[in-house]
Amino acid sequence: MRRHQHATAGDLTWMRQAIVSRDACAAAARDAALPAAMVACAPHGARTDARRLAPKPSIQAELAEAVIGAAWLDLGRDATAQGVLEAFHAAIADAVPGRRDPKSALQEEAARRGLGVAYDLAAQEGPAHARSFVSRAMVGGQALGEGRGSSKQASEVAAAGEALGRLHDEDRG
Repeated sequence: MRRHQHATAGDLTWMRQAIVSRDACAAAARDAALPAAMVACAPHGARTDARRLAPKPSIQAELAEAVIGAAWLDLGRDATAQGVLEAFHAAIADAVPGRRDPKSALQEEAARRGLGVAYDLAAQEGPAHARSFVSRAMVGGQALGEGRGSSKQASEVAAAGEALGRLHDEDRG
């Protein structure tokens, strides 16, 4: 808030969501090598499951949240706050007033045009531990974007980004 004193309450809310999102938490966990530590510390009988779960962004995000909670209880607020600021430095730097995640930006743009937005899961590929998803962003009933990701959410975000780009291209052309 001190950094963006002129930001609206809505912008600050979106910025907070971006900073504490699953993707930001998973990135912080990967940067801190928490997935590898989870596998290394797993009991012998659970190591296969740990290897299967470690690459999942949802698990990585939960690891980050668990470490933050444990640090808060063990080290206190001040020490934990400094560590969180360092771990989430990239997410904090990327959070600027007016910037929305692609799905939110697409929803807002479509609403301005009086159009609805929906997502269709076009494909799921690969084994359960390494699944890949393909989604289509439907705007006003028309497929405007397609995206691939390691989760349905990630594929929808990619599809929304492509659809948003096409809407902006239409405005320019």
